[in-house]
Amino acid sequence: MNFIEELQWRGMVQDIMPGVDELLKKEMTSAYVGIDPTADSLHIGHLVSVMILKHFQVCGHKPIVLVGGATGMIGDPSGKSLERNLLNEDSLRINQEGLHKQLSHLMDFTSDAKNAAELVNNYDWMKEQSFLGFIRDIGKLITVNYMMAKDSVKKRFSSEGEGMSFTEFTYQLVQGFDFVHLYETKGCKLQMGGSDQWGNITTGTELIRKKLGKEAFGLTCPLIKKADGTKFGKTESGNIWLDKRYTSAYKFYQFWLNVSDEDAKKYIKIFTMLDKATIESITAQHDATPHERALQKELAKQVTIMVHSEEDYNKSVEASSILFGGSTSEALKNLDEETLLQIFEGVPQFELSKAELESKKSFIELFTDSCKVFASKGELRRLIQGGGIMINKDKVTDGEQVILPSQLIAGRYLLLQKGKKNYYLVVVK
Repeated sequence: MNFIEELQWRGMVQDIMPGVDELLKKEMTSAYVGIDPTADSLHIGHLVSVMILKHFQVCGHKPIVLVGGATGMIGDPSGKSLERNLLNEDSLRINQEGLHKQLSHLMDFTSDAKNAAELVNNYDWMKEQSFLGFIRDIGKLITVNYMMAKDSVKKRFSSEGEGMSFTEFTYQLVQGFDFVHLYETKGCKLQMGGSDQWGNITTGTELIRKKLGKEAFGLTCPLIKKADGTKFGKTESGNIWLDKRYTSAYKFYQFWLNVSDEDAKKYIKIFTMLDKATIESITAQHDATPHERALQKELAKQVTIMVHSEEDYNKSVEASSILFGGSTSEALKNLDEETLLQIFEGVPQFELSKAELESKKSFIELFTDSCKVFASKGELRRLIQGGGIMINKDKVTDGEQVILPSQLIAGRYLLLQKGKKNYYLVVVK
Protein backbone atom coordinates (compact mmCIF):
# COMPACT_ATOMS: atom_id res chain seq x y z
CA MET A 1 0.00 0.00 0.00
CA ASN A 2 1.12 3.53 -0.80
CA PHE A 3 0.74 5.61 2.36
CA ILE A 4 0.22 8.98 0.64
CA GLU A 5 -2.31 7.61 -1.85
CA GLU A 6 -4.15 5.88 1.00
CA LEU A 7 -4.44 9.13 2.97
CA GLN A 8 -5.37 11.21 -0.07
CA TRP A 9 -8.44 9.20 -1.12
CA ARG A 10 -9.54 9.26 2.52
CA GLY A 11 -9.32 13.09 2.57
CA MET A 12 -6.59 13.05 5.23
CA VAL A 13 -3.90 15.22 3.62
CA GLN A 14 -3.80 19.02 3.98
CA ASP A 15 -0.13 20.03 3.65
CA ILE A 16 2.75 17.87 2.48
CA MET A 17 6.36 18.80 1.90
CA PRO A 18 7.94 17.85 -1.43
CA GLY A 19 9.87 14.59 -1.21
CA VAL A 20 7.70 12.76 1.36
CA ASP A 21 6.34 10.21 -1.12
CA GLU A 22 9.83 9.56 -2.50
CA LEU A 23 11.23 9.07 1.01
CA LEU A 24 8.53 6.53 1.92
CA LYS A 25 9.03 4.58 -1.31
CA LYS A 26 12.81 4.47 -0.76
CA GLU A 27 13.00 3.13 2.82
CA MET A 28 11.14 2.12 5.94
CA THR A 29 10.66 5.51 7.57
CA SER A 30 10.03 6.60 11.16
CA ALA A 31 7.45 9.34 11.71
CA TYR A 32 6.05 10.87 14.85
CA VAL A 33 2.91 12.58 16.05
CA GLY A 34 2.75 14.56 19.29
CA ILE A 35 -0.04 14.15 21.82
CA ASP A 36 -0.40 16.36 24.88
CA PRO A 37 -0.89 14.37 28.10
CA THR A 38 -3.50 16.73 29.52
CA ALA A 39 -5.65 13.73 30.60
CA ASP A 40 -5.15 10.01 31.18
CA SER A 41 -7.36 9.21 28.20
CA LEU A 42 -7.48 10.13 24.55
CA HIS A 43 -10.69 11.60 23.16
CA ILE A 44 -12.01 11.27 19.62
CA GLY A 45 -10.27 14.51 18.61
CA HIS A 46 -7.00 12.53 18.91
CA LEU A 47 -8.28 9.71 16.72
CA VAL A 48 -7.35 11.41 13.44
CA SER A 49 -3.64 11.44 14.37
CA VAL A 50 -3.89 7.88 15.67
CA MET A 51 -5.50 6.69 12.41
CA ILE A 52 -2.69 8.32 10.41
CA LEU A 53 -0.10 6.44 12.49
CA LYS A 54 -2.15 3.24 12.16
CA HIS A 55 -2.13 3.53 8.35
CA PHE A 56 1.57 4.39 8.49
CA GLN A 57 2.31 1.15 10.34
CA VAL A 58 0.08 -0.93 8.04
CA CYS A 59 2.06 0.48 5.10
CA GLY A 60 5.27 -0.92 6.63
CA HIS A 61 6.65 2.19 8.36
CA LYS A 62 7.46 2.86 12.02
CA PRO A 63 5.13 5.11 14.05
CA ILE A 64 6.39 7.04 17.07
CA VAL A 65 3.97 8.63 19.54
CA LEU A 66 5.52 11.55 21.35
CA VAL A 67 3.81 12.32 24.64
CA GLY A 68 4.41 16.01 25.22
CA GLY A 69 5.36 15.94 28.88
CA ALA A 70 7.62 18.99 28.48
CA THR A 71 5.51 20.84 25.92
CA GLY A 72 2.43 20.03 28.03
CA MET A 73 4.07 22.08 30.77
CA ILE A 74 4.22 25.06 28.41
CA GLY A 75 1.03 25.06 26.35
CA ASP A 76 0.74 25.21 22.56
CA PRO A 77 -0.66 28.52 21.24
CA SER A 78 -1.88 26.85 18.01
CA GLY A 79 -5.64 27.07 17.72
CA LYS A 80 -5.96 28.32 21.30
CA SER A 81 -7.04 31.69 22.60
CA LEU A 82 -5.98 31.08 26.19
CA GLU A 83 -3.00 29.56 27.97
CA ARG A 84 -3.57 26.09 29.33
CA ASN A 85 -3.13 24.77 32.84
CA LEU A 86 0.35 23.44 33.45
CA LEU A 87 0.83 19.91 34.80
CA ASN A 88 3.24 18.51 37.39
CA GLU A 89 5.44 15.47 36.71
CA ASP A 90 3.35 12.96 38.71
CA SER A 91 0.21 13.87 36.76
CA LEU A 92 2.12 13.65 33.49
CA ARG A 93 3.35 10.12 34.25
CA ILE A 94 -0.14 8.91 35.22
CA ASN A 95 -1.56 10.39 32.03
CA GLN A 96 1.26 8.92 29.94
CA GLU A 97 0.53 5.43 31.25
CA GLY A 98 -3.17 5.80 30.44
CA LEU A 99 -2.42 6.96 26.88
CA HIS A 100 0.08 4.15 26.32
CA LYS A 101 -2.48 1.55 27.38
CA GLN A 102 -5.07 2.91 24.95
CA LEU A 103 -2.63 3.30 22.06
CA SER A 104 -1.40 -0.29 22.54
CA HIS A 105 -4.96 -1.39 21.80
CA LEU A 106 -4.91 0.54 18.50
CA MET A 107 -1.38 -0.13 17.19
CA ASP A 108 1.33 -2.78 17.50
CA PHE A 109 3.74 -1.71 20.23
CA THR A 110 4.79 -5.13 21.46
CA SER A 111 5.87 -7.35 18.55
CA ASP A 112 9.47 -7.80 17.45
CA ALA A 113 8.66 -6.31 14.02
CA LYS A 114 11.07 -3.62 12.86
CA ASN A 115 8.20 -1.19 12.50
CA ALA A 116 6.67 -1.80 15.96
CA ALA A 117 5.35 1.47 17.37
CA GLU A 118 7.23 3.35 20.10
CA LEU A 119 6.10 5.82 22.75
CA VAL A 120 8.47 8.53 23.96
CA ASN A 121 8.07 11.49 26.31
CA ASN A 122 9.89 14.74 25.53
CA TYR A 123 10.13 15.47 29.25
CA ASP A 124 12.77 12.73 29.42
CA TRP A 125 15.24 14.74 27.32
CA MET A 126 14.03 18.26 28.10
CA LYS A 127 14.29 17.97 31.91
CA GLU A 128 18.10 17.92 31.74
CA GLN A 129 18.27 20.76 29.22
CA SER A 130 19.57 24.01 30.72
CA PHE A 131 18.12 27.35 29.70
CA LEU A 132 21.52 28.68 28.66
CA GLY A 133 22.30 25.54 26.67
CA PHE A 134 18.97 25.73 24.89
CA ILE A 135 19.17 29.36 23.85
CA ARG A 136 22.80 28.86 22.77
CA ASP A 137 22.27 25.68 20.73
CA ILE A 138 18.71 26.15 19.48
CA GLY A 139 17.57 29.72 20.07
CA LYS A 140 20.33 31.24 17.92
CA LEU A 141 19.32 29.17 14.87
CA ILE A 142 15.84 30.69 14.43
CA THR A 143 15.12 34.42 14.14
CA VAL A 144 12.32 36.18 16.00
CA ASN A 145 11.09 37.40 12.59
CA TYR A 146 10.69 33.76 11.48
CA MET A 147 8.78 32.88 14.67
CA MET A 148 6.53 35.94 14.47
CA ALA A 149 5.53 35.06 10.90
CA LYS A 150 3.79 31.86 12.03
CA ASP A 151 0.00 32.02 11.79
CA SER A 152 -0.47 30.60 15.31
CA VAL A 153 1.61 33.47 16.72
CA LYS A 154 0.17 36.20 14.50
CA LYS A 155 -3.41 35.30 15.42
CA ARG A 156 -2.70 35.57 19.14
CA PHE A 157 -0.93 38.92 18.76
CA SER A 158 -3.61 40.45 16.56
CA SER A 159 -6.61 39.23 18.57
CA GLU A 160 -8.05 40.91 21.62
CA GLY A 161 -7.06 39.55 25.01
CA GLU A 162 -3.87 39.25 26.98
CA GLY A 163 -1.66 38.25 24.04
CA MET A 164 0.93 35.51 24.52
CA SER A 165 3.50 34.85 27.21
CA PHE A 166 7.18 34.30 26.41
CA THR A 167 6.65 30.70 27.57
CA GLU A 168 4.09 30.00 24.85
CA PHE A 169 6.06 32.01 22.28
CA THR A 170 8.97 29.56 22.70
CA TYR A 171 6.71 26.53 22.16
CA GLN A 172 7.64 26.13 18.50
CA LEU A 173 11.34 26.02 19.44
CA VAL A 174 10.74 23.32 22.03
CA GLN A 175 8.66 21.27 19.57
CA GLY A 176 11.29 21.84 16.90
CA PHE A 177 13.95 20.57 19.31
CA ASP A 178 11.89 17.38 19.74
CA PHE A 179 12.15 16.77 16.01
CA VAL A 180 15.93 17.37 16.14
CA HIS A 181 16.26 14.93 19.06
CA LEU A 182 14.18 12.21 17.37
CA TYR A 183 16.07 12.68 14.11
CA GLU A 184 19.41 12.24 15.92
CA THR A 185 18.43 9.39 18.26
CA LYS A 186 15.85 7.44 16.22
CA GLY A 187 16.44 8.49 12.61
CA CYS A 188 12.95 10.01 12.53
CA LYS A 189 12.62 12.03 9.32
CA LEU A 190 8.91 12.87 9.25
CA GLN A 191 6.55 14.70 11.61
CA MET A 192 2.79 14.51 11.14
CA GLY A 193 -0.13 16.26 12.80
CA GLY A 194 -3.19 18.44 12.34
CA SER A 195 -3.01 21.42 9.99
CA ASP A 196 -2.77 23.76 13.00
CA GLN A 197 0.67 22.20 13.64
CA TRP A 198 2.15 23.14 10.25
CA GLY A 199 4.02 26.14 11.65
CA ASN A 200 5.57 24.10 14.48
CA ILE A 201 6.48 21.26 12.09
CA THR A 202 8.23 23.56 9.62
CA THR A 203 10.21 25.14 12.48
CA GLY A 204 11.43 21.62 13.29
CA THR A 205 12.52 20.91 9.71
CA GLU A 206 14.30 24.28 9.61
CA LEU A 207 16.16 23.47 12.85
CA ILE A 208 17.25 20.08 11.48
CA ARG A 209 18.51 21.76 8.31
CA LYS A 210 20.47 24.42 10.22
CA LYS A 211 21.76 22.32 13.13
CA LEU A 212 22.33 18.95 11.46
CA GLY A 213 22.60 19.89 7.80
CA LYS A 214 19.97 17.22 7.04
CA GLU A 215 16.56 17.20 5.33
CA ALA A 216 13.40 16.38 7.25
CA PHE A 217 9.77 16.43 6.23
CA GLY A 218 6.26 17.28 7.38
CA LEU A 219 2.70 16.23 6.59
CA THR A 220 -0.57 17.48 8.05
CA CYS A 221 -4.20 16.45 7.86
CA PRO A 222 -7.18 18.82 7.78
CA LEU A 223 -8.84 19.74 11.06
CA ILE A 224 -12.08 17.80 11.16
CA LYS A 225 -15.29 19.79 11.42
CA LYS A 226 -18.90 18.73 11.36
CA ALA A 227 -21.07 19.53 8.34
CA ASP A 228 -22.63 22.46 10.24
CA GLY A 229 -19.18 23.99 10.79
CA THR A 230 -18.97 23.22 14.51
CA LYS A 231 -16.02 21.46 16.12
CA PHE A 232 -15.84 17.70 15.70
CA GLY A 233 -15.92 15.58 18.85
CA LYS A 234 -17.55 18.11 21.16
CA THR A 235 -21.02 17.48 22.55
CA GLU A 236 -23.13 19.34 25.09
CA SER A 237 -21.73 17.08 27.78
CA GLY A 238 -18.11 17.63 26.66
CA ASN A 239 -15.54 15.41 24.99
CA ILE A 240 -16.23 11.89 23.74
CA TRP A 241 -13.47 9.92 25.49
CA LEU A 242 -11.94 6.58 24.53
CA ASP A 243 -11.88 5.46 28.17
CA LYS A 244 -15.12 3.85 29.37
CA ARG A 245 -14.74 5.56 32.75
CA TYR A 246 -15.50 8.90 31.07
CA THR A 247 -17.65 7.89 28.09
CA SER A 248 -19.38 4.51 28.17
CA ALA A 249 -19.13 2.20 25.16
CA TYR A 250 -22.89 2.73 24.67
CA LYS A 251 -22.57 6.54 24.54
CA PHE A 252 -19.49 6.20 22.33
CA TYR A 253 -21.45 3.99 19.92
CA GLN A 254 -24.41 6.39 19.98
CA PHE A 255 -22.17 9.34 19.06
CA TRP A 256 -21.14 7.71 15.77
CA LEU A 257 -24.62 6.32 15.10
CA ASN A 258 -26.13 9.81 15.31
CA VAL A 259 -23.81 11.74 12.96
CA SER A 260 -25.38 13.34 9.89
CA ASP A 261 -25.34 11.63 6.47
CA GLU A 262 -22.79 14.13 5.18
CA ASP A 263 -20.47 13.60 8.13
CA ALA A 264 -20.87 9.81 7.99
CA LYS A 265 -19.62 9.80 4.37
CA LYS A 266 -16.51 11.66 5.49
CA TYR A 267 -15.93 9.95 8.84
CA ILE A 268 -16.12 6.38 7.51
CA LYS A 269 -13.04 7.14 5.38
CA ILE A 270 -11.13 8.80 8.22
CA PHE A 271 -11.99 6.69 11.26
CA THR A 272 -12.14 3.14 9.87
CA MET A 273 -9.68 0.85 8.11
CA LEU A 274 -12.29 -0.27 5.55
CA ASP A 275 -10.97 -0.28 1.98
CA LYS A 276 -12.16 2.01 -0.80
CA ALA A 277 -14.36 -0.58 -2.57
CA THR A 278 -16.15 -1.51 0.68
CA ILE A 279 -16.79 2.13 1.58
CA GLU A 280 -18.09 2.90 -1.92
CA SER A 281 -20.44 -0.09 -1.71
CA ILE A 282 -21.82 0.97 1.72
CA THR A 283 -22.21 4.56 0.49
CA ALA A 284 -24.19 3.40 -2.56
CA GLN A 285 -26.40 1.26 -0.30
CA HIS A 286 -26.92 4.26 1.99
CA ASP A 287 -27.82 6.59 -0.89
CA ALA A 288 -30.38 4.07 -2.18
CA THR A 289 -32.10 3.73 1.22
CA PRO A 290 -30.93 6.62 3.42
CA HIS A 291 -33.57 5.94 6.09
CA GLU A 292 -31.80 2.67 6.94
CA ARG A 293 -28.63 4.64 7.86
CA ALA A 294 -26.21 1.99 6.57
CA LEU A 295 -23.24 4.37 6.75
CA GLN A 296 -23.85 5.39 10.36
CA LYS A 297 -24.40 1.78 11.44
CA GLU A 298 -21.19 0.55 9.81
CA LEU A 299 -19.20 3.55 11.07
CA ALA A 300 -20.43 3.04 14.65
CA LYS A 301 -19.69 -0.69 14.42
CA GLN A 302 -16.15 -0.30 13.09
CA VAL A 303 -15.06 2.45 15.49
CA THR A 304 -16.65 0.88 18.58
CA ILE A 305 -14.99 -2.50 17.89
CA MET A 306 -11.65 -0.83 17.16
CA VAL A 307 -11.62 1.34 20.30
CA HIS A 308 -13.48 -0.99 22.68
CA SER A 309 -14.37 -4.56 21.61
CA GLU A 310 -16.87 -6.61 19.64
CA GLU A 311 -18.59 -7.49 22.92
CA ASP A 312 -19.03 -3.79 23.75
CA TYR A 313 -20.39 -3.20 20.24
CA ASN A 314 -22.93 -6.04 20.57
CA LYS A 315 -24.04 -4.77 24.00
CA SER A 316 -24.44 -1.25 22.59
CA VAL A 317 -26.58 -2.50 19.69
CA GLU A 318 -28.76 -4.44 22.11
CA ALA A 319 -29.04 -1.42 24.41
CA SER A 320 -30.09 0.76 21.46
CA SER A 321 -32.78 -1.71 20.44
CA ILE A 322 -34.24 -1.50 23.96
CA LEU A 323 -34.88 2.21 23.52
CA PHE A 324 -35.60 2.39 19.79
CA GLY A 325 -36.59 -1.11 18.67
CA GLY A 326 -38.72 -4.07 19.61
CA SER A 327 -36.35 -5.68 22.05
CA THR A 328 -37.37 -8.30 24.58
CA SER A 329 -37.72 -8.19 28.35
CA GLU A 330 -34.83 -10.67 28.49
CA ALA A 331 -32.47 -8.15 26.87
CA LEU A 332 -33.56 -5.52 29.37
CA LYS A 333 -32.91 -7.83 32.35
CA ASN A 334 -29.37 -8.49 31.09
CA LEU A 335 -28.42 -4.80 31.31
CA ASP A 336 -26.06 -3.64 34.01
CA GLU A 337 -27.07 -0.61 36.08
CA GLU A 338 -24.66 1.82 34.43
CA THR A 339 -25.86 1.07 30.90
CA LEU A 340 -29.52 1.12 31.96
CA LEU A 341 -29.14 4.60 33.48
CA GLN A 342 -27.34 5.86 30.37
CA ILE A 343 -29.99 4.53 28.01
CA PHE A 344 -32.76 6.15 30.01
CA GLU A 345 -30.90 9.29 30.98
CA GLY A 346 -33.39 12.16 31.14
CA VAL A 347 -36.58 10.06 31.41
CA PRO A 348 -38.81 10.81 34.43
CA GLN A 349 -37.76 8.89 37.55
CA PHE A 350 -39.95 7.85 40.46
CA GLU A 351 -39.05 6.30 43.81
CA LEU A 352 -40.78 3.32 45.37
CA SER A 353 -39.95 1.85 48.76
CA LYS A 354 -39.03 -1.81 48.97
CA ALA A 355 -41.72 -2.27 51.61
CA GLU A 356 -44.41 -0.97 49.24
CA LEU A 357 -43.19 -3.31 46.49
CA GLU A 358 -43.37 -6.26 48.88
CA SER A 359 -46.84 -5.29 50.16
CA LYS A 360 -48.38 -7.18 47.22
CA LYS A 361 -50.49 -4.24 46.06
CA SER A 362 -51.97 -4.48 42.59
CA PHE A 363 -50.17 -2.92 39.60
CA ILE A 364 -52.76 -0.12 39.47
CA GLU A 365 -52.49 0.69 43.18
CA LEU A 366 -48.69 0.53 43.13
CA PHE A 367 -48.26 3.06 40.33
CA THR A 368 -51.02 5.51 41.29
CA ASP A 369 -51.02 5.50 45.12
CA SER A 370 -47.61 4.21 46.27
CA CYS A 371 -45.65 5.69 43.38
CA LYS A 372 -47.54 8.36 41.44
CA VAL A 373 -46.41 7.54 37.89
CA PHE A 374 -49.99 7.83 36.67
CA ALA A 375 -52.50 10.47 37.75
CA SER A 376 -55.52 8.24 38.38
CA LYS A 377 -56.61 4.63 38.61
CA GLY A 378 -59.23 5.19 35.93
CA GLU A 379 -56.70 6.56 33.44
CA LEU A 380 -54.29 3.69 34.09
CA ARG A 381 -57.09 1.10 33.79
CA ARG A 382 -58.13 2.54 30.39
CA LEU A 383 -54.50 2.49 29.17
CA ILE A 384 -54.10 -1.15 30.21
CA GLN A 385 -57.35 -2.14 28.48
CA GLY A 386 -56.14 -0.42 25.32
CA GLY A 387 -52.85 -2.34 25.41
CA GLY A 388 -50.83 0.83 25.97
CA ILE A 389 -48.84 -0.05 29.12
CA MET A 390 -45.71 -2.18 29.44
CA ILE A 391 -43.49 -3.08 32.36
CA ASN A 392 -39.94 -4.19 31.61
CA LYS A 393 -40.96 -4.53 27.92
CA ASP A 394 -43.80 -6.95 28.74
CA LYS A 395 -47.36 -5.81 28.00
CA VAL A 396 -49.56 -5.37 31.09
CA THR A 397 -52.88 -7.16 30.51
CA ASP A 398 -54.14 -7.32 34.09
CA GLY A 399 -54.24 -4.22 36.30
CA GLU A 400 -54.64 -6.42 39.38
CA GLN A 401 -51.36 -8.30 38.87
CA VAL A 402 -48.74 -8.12 41.62
CA ILE A 403 -45.16 -7.01 40.85
CA LEU A 404 -42.54 -9.29 42.38
CA PRO A 405 -39.01 -8.34 43.58
CA SER A 406 -37.66 -10.89 41.06
CA GLN A 407 -38.83 -8.57 38.27
CA LEU A 408 -36.39 -5.81 39.26
CA ILE A 409 -33.71 -4.91 36.70
CA ALA A 410 -30.20 -4.76 38.17
CA GLY A 411 -31.83 -5.47 41.53
CA ARG A 412 -33.55 -2.08 41.91
CA TYR A 413 -35.28 -0.77 38.77
CA LEU A 414 -38.60 -1.16 36.99
CA LEU A 415 -39.18 0.30 33.52
CA LEU A 416 -42.70 1.45 32.71
CA GLN A 417 -43.70 2.41 29.18
CA LYS A 418 -46.81 4.26 27.99
CA GLY A 419 -47.32 3.94 24.24
CA LYS A 420 -44.24 3.82 22.04
CA LYS A 421 -42.18 6.72 23.36
CA ASN A 422 -43.04 7.52 26.97
CA TYR A 423 -40.75 5.84 29.48
CA TYR A 424 -40.70 6.06 33.29
CA LEU A 425 -37.93 4.63 35.44
CA VAL A 426 -38.98 3.48 38.90
CA VAL A 427 -36.16 3.20 41.47
CA VAL A 428 -36.88 0.81 44.33
CA LYS A 429 -35.12 1.86 47.55
